[in-house]
Amino acid sequence: MKVGKLLVVFFTVVLLYVFFLDKAPAATFSGRSSTVVEWFEDPSDETAVPVYEYILLNVRDIDNDGMNFKGYGRLATDTQDVVEVDSRLYYAYLEKRGVFNSRVDFRFGRQFVVTTAGASILDGLDLIFNKVGPFNFRLFGGGYATYYEDYDSDDLIWGAEVNGLFLQNRLTLGLSYLQTWDESELTRELIGFDFDYDQENLINVYSEIQFNYINNVVSYFLLGAKYYRSPKWNLRAEYLYSLPVFTSTSIYSVFAVDEYEELMAEYTYNIGPGLRAFGTYSREIYEDFSDANVFEAGIEKIRTKQFSGYLTGVYRNDDDGQDLKGLKARAAWMFSKKFHAGVGANVDVLDRRIDYENNEDETTSDLFWLYGTYFFTDRVNAQLKLERASSDLWDEYYRGRARFNISF
Repeated sequence: MKVGKLLVVFFTVVLLYVFFLDKAPAATFSGRSSTVVEWFEDPSDETAVPVYEYILLNVRDIDNDGMNFKGYGRLATDTQDVVEVDSRLYYAYLEKRGVFNSRVDFRFGRQFVVTTAGASILDGLDLIFNKVGPFNFRLFGGGYATYYEDYDSDDLIWGAEVNGLFLQNRLTLGLSYLQTWDESELTRELIGFDFDYDQENLINVYSEIQFNYINNVVSYFLLGAKYYRSPKWNLRAEYLYSLPVFTSTSIYSVFAVDEYEELMAEYTYNIGPGLRAFGTYSREIYEDFSDANVFEAGIEKIRTKQFSGYLTGVYRNDDDGQDLKGLKARAAWMFSKKFHAGVGANVDVLDRRIDYENNEDETTSDLFWLYGTYFFTDRVNAQLKLERASSDLWDEYYRGRARFNISF
């Protein structure tokens, strides 16, 4: 079933269920409609004008006993037939917390499941068993859905997770497991372990490990610590190891892949309300290329009155000559309660925007943008964003986006 039809079916079933249920007056609705129009040129210099209709719907207390529905999806078309844009059902599920003596939570429908062992889109059931001794247990399973491919009844995903709090809730430990199947063939089998220790007003130590059982290798490892004893400053350090995981049915699974490692240290200083300065050093470690040293330092202002923005300098150096000396900047101003606008620029910082659906990688050296939002009411607003991008690989190109939002 196409995603657009699936979206309509899900939302229609929920609405009918609510309206014809004897206890329907107890249900409350909220959500948002966003109509989006984009325009840009593709590599063939043809102008694409895709149009999207995003629908967010929340229905609370459907059964007058805590049953909720949450749904979000989009309908899409390109008015010029230049690029392929798909309708998508991001999520649509029923959920209820605290059933069976407040011990069980469940979600049923399309949802995004996240564990240290992996994350994916699931069409099925997610069950959480709370406070079984010091532990919480989780089981989930159903159809293995993706945005960019059709799937059938033999495409499955299932997994489990257990976690618990220890040492007066300062230590969290978790163990997870994930399998995916494509046409009855096992494609991924992953095991995850994570821990987080937080000594309040002193230090936070955390780690995540993912093990690829099919290939018998560690595919992801993160170890970090944050020292935050002073309210004025904090220091964070991390080590990252990453090895790509391809499904066993993918052609890429037979090729050797490179490991990536990174060492990072960041210092942050709180200057005043909403104002902070920071400096970051990263050591990027590659197998087949020269390692790189990346320095980034800047200042950021979170909006407390009218102004918000940031200014950051970036310097990257390696022996292969892929050096960068650039900056990131953004400035925004709230002119009134009705209107705020801003400008921004990324210059020589190699901004990457990957479109997985169309298998395109837009790597830009320079990106400039202008945006604004006008609030007609508290529930109705319009947004406009214009971009100019360029790089050594691509000529300059322009992109625009207009969005009209209605909340209810």
